[in-house]
Amino acid sequence: MQSDSKEQRRIWWLRLGTFLCFAGWTWQHLYWEGPYGELLWHDSTFQFAEWIGISWDRFIGDGNQPGIIQIWIARTGWLFVGFSVVSLTASKQSKIQLASLIFGSTMLAVIAYARYLQSQYELPMLIEHGGQVLMPVILVLAIQLGSRHWATVTAAIVAFVMTFAGHGSYAVGIWPTPANFFGMTNVLLGLEYESAKLFLLTVGVLDFAICVGLMSPWRAGCLLYGGLWGFLTAAARPAAGMSTGLYYWGADQFLHEAILRAPHFVIPIFIWSVLRPDSVTQGNDSTVG
Repeated sequence: MQSDSKEQRRIWWLRLGTFLCFAGWTWQHLYWEGPYGELLWHDSTFQFAEWIGISWDRFIGDGNQPGIIQIWIARTGWLFVGFSVVSLTASKQSKIQLASLIFGSTMLAVIAYARYLQSQYELPMLIEHGGQVLMPVILVLAIQLGSRHWATVTAAIVAFVMTFAGHGSYAVGIWPTPANFFGMTNVLLGLEYESAKLFLLTVGVLDFAICVGLMSPWRAGCLLYGGLWGFLTAAARPAAGMSTGLYYWGADQFLHEAILRAPHFVIPIFIWSVLRPDSVTQGNDSTVG
């Protein structure tokens, strides 16, 4: 009975992470706009529109009325509303709900690829989205196979490594460190450029260290650090950006940036809960132990 209770808590933890990720992207789509510009604003796309008889103004808008692209991007946001709801209600018996979560993961992969194009093909941008893209997949595997099944845990570990390796690659300067990394460090910690660069180098090295540390006797500490650091880096967006001088204190601009990054701290805590010694029970060969 106690084992069943722990199983349900772990699955609900995954549900929460999946729900928050989709909810954050729902806000991005419905309040702002989905980040599909690099995928849609191409000559080939316009040529296709002309080929099927859609005028330029109707396709991109005329300044007064939104075009087909903007309309359909907004409608895509309602898909994310559905994904958010299903993440809380999906059951093992509902194949449609589970399939919709996989489709949601595919949509997150499209977003990751669009941002990869927007970054001018910076590989860490694609890699660091691994936690968000795989979050619904981990939930589906946990519902279908169990939270301690080797496939569930392996997917979670892959997501963990992708997220922190992507962040680490930027932080240590393997790829140019984004300006917002320096900006958040300056606002929150008061560090100037050189000090911020050293701080980011340090945390970047730690990002790689905890990925390697999953294979060591100190993996519990690595996972707990990952969960804490994932939460802090997500919360840093609204903490650095929100201000009493902005409408709604800037919550409409920055709060969802933290919410959609929930997988960054949910996944390491989930792995820790599965791998900690008091969670290990006798099981079959498909169970991590």
